[in-house]
Amino acid sequence: MKVIFFGTPLFAAKHLEALVRKGKDVEIVAVVTKPDRPQGRSSRLIPTPVKAMAQSLLPHVPLFQPEKCSAPEFVELLKGIPADLYVVVAYGEIMKQPVLDVPRFGCINVHASVLPGYRGAAPMHRVLMNGEKETGITIIHLVLKMDAGDILHTEKIDIPQNMTFPELEQELCEVGIRCLLAVIDDFKNGVVQSAPQDHSLATYADKVTVEECFIDWSKPALQLHNLVRGTTPNPGAWCSITIRGQKKRIKILRSEYVPEVVDSPGKVIYQGKNQQGMDRLIVATGNGGLLLKEVQLEGKQAITVAELLRAVSPQEMSFI
Repeated sequence: MKVIFFGTPLFAAKHLEALVRKGKDVEIVAVVTKPDRPQGRSSRLIPTPVKAMAQSLLPHVPLFQPEKCSAPEFVELLKGIPADLYVVVAYGEIMKQPVLDVPRFGCINVHASVLPGYRGAAPMHRVLMNGEKETGITIIHLVLKMDAGDILHTEKIDIPQNMTFPELEQELCEVGIRCLLAVIDDFKNGVVQSAPQDHSLATYADKVTVEECFIDWSKPALQLHNLVRGTTPNPGAWCSITIRGQKKRIKILRSEYVPEVVDSPGKVIYQGKNQQGMDRLIVATGNGGLLLKEVQLEGKQAITVAELLRAVSPQEMSFI
């Protein structure tokens, strides 16, 4: 089966790698990813993970980086590359109908939620931020309306209370690869089955903004814990901290929910070391407490709370 692969981040690159490893059943005839973007203070152009993977595994396969894959001139280019199927994984652009109409079997998408729930750009972030107990992967046929196509395959997973975004992303990547390969086999064997979504049940997962990642200590601790684990490491849940009278911005990268704490929101509570020798630094909230485990001061590397406490005593800090 001849496939053109569309994708951009590492999550997508791992799916591309799996298709390449599948061997003779799949022939990647082209790869499409977003253009290189400047990163860091040097503004050096950095290739997407999909580009890096393609150059490593498929050096002789055409690689394209259009600003818009639905631009008429790029659609004409695609029409000149015979392909049975387009596979789209976190590409970063809503495809227009002229693209969807090109391949013989249409376009399929690996979406990181159980559709019709959490359509949109940030399903993994949002399920964690909302404290959901399960999520999963859905393979769909792409249609013009966002994430609204017929379902080809779904697999669900449980979400533990302390699972963070990177951990969820890794697990869903493994599930997504398994589901994608199963659907590819269905196409190969001519046994593809699809089912329409119940659009009345659709919910949406908009991109997470820095502003909504602000930690308001008057809110319940469980809500803040979900914010932390759903946005770490980027954009990251953040607030201000005063250290020896100096105000700094700080990200909370890893936390735990402590329901039994009752104190003024923002108050620092140091409970010493637990039985495993780990420092227990808790910040009181509007309901319960947030046990801090990993933090990052603005302009600094991420550190454990133990490392923070070696530099600053609990009495010398306050959270705002």
